[in-house]
Amino acid sequence: MNHIKRSGIPGPERHRGAVTLRREAIPRSTADQRLLDSRLRGEWKTKDAWRALRILSEFVEGFDTLADLPPAVSVFGSARSKPDSAECELAAQLGGALARAGYAVITGGGPGVMEAANRGANEAGGLSVGLGIELPFEQGINEWVDIGIDFRYFFARKTMFVKYAQAFVVLPGGFGTMDELFEALTLVQTRKVTRFPVVLMGAAYWQGLLDWMRQSMATEGKISPTDLDLICVTDDVDEAVRHIVEADAALSEAQSRTVEE
Repeated sequence: MNHIKRSGIPGPERHRGAVTLRREAIPRSTADQRLLDSRLRGEWKTKDAWRALRILSEFVEGFDTLADLPPAVSVFGSARSKPDSAECELAAQLGGALARAGYAVITGGGPGVMEAANRGANEAGGLSVGLGIELPFEQGINEWVDIGIDFRYFFARKTMFVKYAQAFVVLPGGFGTMDELFEALTLVQTRKVTRFPVVLMGAAYWQGLLDWMRQSMATEGKISPTDLDLICVTDDVDEAVRHIVEADAALSEAQSRTVEE
């Protein structure tokens, strides 16, 4: 969280585009909370039309800002990871390797794994992107981000993660990371997006989940056994980047054949 001092008393700060809010001026709830709270049904007819315009503006801002982004990879992971943790060290190495391979690195813009991946990309001379989100516990965009966008709405932010990425790499994280992982897998499985790599790093962390997916989901027919092939699991940074590069090349070749036919 960013802080300023006034009469020696630190206070929180939140940015909304051109607007800066501090201390008591910061709303107690987020835009997502107000949009999705079913207890506020009385506002649906009077305020939701205006909210629709605000939502549209977030998409326009994101599309306009990221339209010229080079090939990119979205990297997900916990904001709570300590800078000296294994996953942060892995994320920094990954960010640097992706940058050297010609990819921009997109994260949620926060601390922990996200900051480490942004730092790795930045220090390697690559383009580092952060897509932040308005939260009650405001974190702010980390200092290693070259292009940062703050979103009010999770669904607008998620669209940007998918639209401008050639691959997803997921490191250890919590509910938010799980949400991003399974949304990516769902979009690829249902072919809502062109098939692209989903890489899990931190194999020991993911092993229990993978075993459950194999032994429960696949065994009971909730997913196809081949759906597990959508996931590449590795702790080797070079292998992860090679998997992404090879998938990118294969997709480009397939698209070229389609055009020729």
